[in-house]
Amino acid sequence: MSNQPPPPLPGQPAGGPPPIPPQAPDVAAPPEDGAAATPQRLNAMLQEHQDTRTYPCGQCGGELQFHIGQQQLACPHCGNVQAFREATGAVEEKDLRSALRDLRTNREGAQALVAGEKEVVCQNCGGHTTFTGTLTSTKCPYCTTPIQRDDIQDAPARLPVDGVLPFRVDERAAKDKLQEWVSSRWFAPSEFKDYSSSGSFESVYTAYFTYDAQAETDYRGERGDDHTVTVGEGDDQRTETETRWRHASGRVHNTFDDVPVVANEGGLNLGYIAQLEPWPMEQVKPYSPEYVAGHLSRTYDNDVEECFDRAKQVMSSEITRTVERDIGGDHQRIHQQTTTWSGLTFKHLLLPIWLLTVNFEGSTYQVMINGATGEVVGERPYSKVKIIATVAAVIAVIVLLVLVLGR
Repeated sequence: MSNQPPPPLPGQPAGGPPPIPPQAPDVAAPPEDGAAATPQRLNAMLQEHQDTRTYPCGQCGGELQFHIGQQQLACPHCGNVQAFREATGAVEEKDLRSALRDLRTNREGAQALVAGEKEVVCQNCGGHTTFTGTLTSTKCPYCTTPIQRDDIQDAPARLPVDGVLPFRVDERAAKDKLQEWVSSRWFAPSEFKDYSSSGSFESVYTAYFTYDAQAETDYRGERGDDHTVTVGEGDDQRTETETRWRHASGRVHNTFDDVPVVANEGGLNLGYIAQLEPWPMEQVKPYSPEYVAGHLSRTYDNDVEECFDRAKQVMSSEITRTVERDIGGDHQRIHQQTTTWSGLTFKHLLLPIWLLTVNFEGSTYQVMINGATGEVVGERPYSKVKIIATVAAVIAVIVLLVLVLGR
C-alpha cells in the first residue's frame, strides 16, 4: 500500500493531508500528543452522515483504511495505526426457512433500496460521491476518503452481513502473483501484458451466501457388475465383457457445510469466480465495517432464495455421487432418488477478491485473485501474430527434419 499522499485538492496545501473537517458532536477530538488512540476513542471518532460512515485519522485528519498487512486501520498519510473493536465469537448461522418467509414479504422493498443511484457529500472534502446499485463501500473520487453506506446494512428489508473474510494478500503480493500469471500466458498480446497502464486493479469484497444442510436420500436403481465371458469356438473364440445388472436400493446421508454461492452479478465472470474456491472459511470473522474501509464492497444482487437454488444444484450433484458409491459395482443406474432436507441454515458473507479488468481491442477481460489464498484465475486474449509465427516455426522445423532425414 502506498504511503504517498494523493494530489492536493483546490485550496489544500501541497504535500499535506486532507484538511480536518469541522468536528460534529459525534466526532471526538484527536488524541493528545504521543497518545495512542484506543478502540473506544476510534469508535467515538466515527463520522456518520447521510446514512454513510467514514474513519478520520485522529492524528492528521486524513482517512483511515483497513491495512491488509497489519489487519488494523491505518492512515496512508501519517502512518498512524489504529486498532478497532472486533466482534468476538463464531459467525452465527441463520435459519433459512424463516429467512425465506420474511424475504417473500419484504422482497419489493429490498430491491427498491439498491435500485438507481445514491449521491452523498464527502465529509472530508465536500465532493460528491455516487453509489450505484449494490455498491456499499467506495472511495471519494476527489480525496480517496473511504465511504460506506449504512442504510443498506441496517435496512430491515435487506439481510445484513453476518461475517467477513478479511484480505490476507496485500496489493504488492497480489500484483506479483498477477505478473507471474500474465507472464506465463505465452500467446497473450504484448500490449495486454502491460496491464498496469491499461487496466483497472481493485480490491473488492464480494457478496456470498453459504449454506449448511443435512440431506437424507432414498434411492432405487441398479448395480452393474462386469464379467469376462468366452464366446465363439475354435479360431473364432474370444473373450468379451458382459455387464450383469441387479436391483439396488437404499438410503444415504450427506452433510453440507458452507457451500458458497456468489450473490453478485453485473459483469463478474461467474465461471472464473467459482475457480477461486476453496475459501478458508475457518478464517471468517463476525462482520465489522472497519474491515471494508478503503476497499470496494457490494451487497447482494441475488437474494438468499435465488442463491439457494444454485446451492441445491451443487449439493444434488454430490448426493448423486454418494448414491452411486453406495450402489457400488462397475456401473450404476439411478431410477429414482428422493431427498429430505433438514438443518437448513445460511450466512451472508463478504469474501475478498483482487480484480483486474482490462479492455483490449473492444473486449473486456478479467483476472481474479483470491484475496485470502492468492489463487489466480482469469481470461486473456490471444495474439494472432504470435500464433501464426509459432505455427510457421513448427512447420519450418518439420520441413527441415524431413529434408535432413531424407538424405
